[in-house]
Amino acid sequence: MNTEWMSQAKCRNMDPAVFFPSDGVGVQAAQRICADCEVARPCLEYALASKIEEGVWGGASERHRRRLLRQRRAANTRLGGGGGRELVGGRADASATGASRRRYGQVLTRADLLDGAHR
Repeated sequence: MNTEWMSQAKCRNMDPAVFFPSDGVGVQAAQRICADCEVARPCLEYALASKIEEGVWGGASERHRRRLLRQRRAANTRLGGGGGRELVGGRADASATGASRRRYGQVLTRADLLDGAHR
């Protein structure tokens, strides 16, 4: 999965702990940062495709991402889909997560990606 968008993220120089809050106020603070980030959509899609369960990614809380995944699975089932992952802006290759894991050996954390460990 392409992660070049991370170099343009508004959070790239921020403490990653901001995006892993322990309460709703912290979630809202992280969401405000993401609200005007130009790469919020690919950030969210990365988290969804990688099944990242913790933190705020692309402005979406853990609960919101779980809800999105359930909605996509339900829509895919209703439409008779073949198992591809539905993206906010279109369809993704069903092997995107597998390709990411083969390339990196694991799904990287936000800190790994922002520090350039993926290269």
